[in-house]
Amino acid sequence: MCGRFAFYSPHEAVARLFGVADAPEVEPRYNIAPTQFIAAVRETGGPREVAMLYWGLVPSWAKEKSIGVRMINARSETLAEKPSFRGAYKRRRCLVLANGYYEWQRSGAIKQPYLISFADGEPFGMAGLWERWREPGSGEPLESCCIVTTSPAPAVAHVHDRMPVIIPPDAYAEWLDPDNVATDRLTRLLAPCEAPGLQARAVSRRVNDARNQGDGLLELLGSADDAP
Repeated sequence: MCGRFAFYSPHEAVARLFGVADAPEVEPRYNIAPTQFIAAVRETGGPREVAMLYWGLVPSWAKEKSIGVRMINARSETLAEKPSFRGAYKRRRCLVLANGYYEWQRSGAIKQPYLISFADGEPFGMAGLWERWREPGSGEPLESCCIVTTSPAPAVAHVHDRMPVIIPPDAYAEWLDPDNVATDRLTRLLAPCEAPGLQARAVSRRVNDARNQGDGLLELLGSADDAP
């Protein structure tokens, strides 16, 4: 699964790499957790945009927002089958912006976090689905999303048995196009990442507490202030 990640690139990098003409400046965050609002690139019939979406997909038919806590991830293998995801998979796909994501290995009582990122530090787009929901009796819509996962790439398989789907840049247009409803042809994109430079590095166990923030969380394990 993917339950925590970091995104801290400036808007210039988002505009350059994701083709968003008016990319807003998003506050750098180093320990993003479910139920927070996260930056995602999407197309809704107009220019490509960056939207802040609630992390935890709430289907349009849901009775309560709380269902989103259980749907932060969607397995790529069953997107076309699950009622919670198949509509969004067909027409409401997005790219969740990240510089890296965290996974954990447990050794006894210790949960050791690893930052999985690219060696060049550039941001990447994790495959996402988004939905719009209105609370019964309220006029305010909630736009939410989930991250699509797949089996791990060889470079990171020693850390965890799942990873986010990372969409290659040359497939951004195909993935984001809301008029592209031929999901059978998107299946090839839902594969483990084969791009060079993907790496897993043990980092500070301060990541384990989602309240901790700051770029110090990216320090390699063994720094002087690394505390559980």
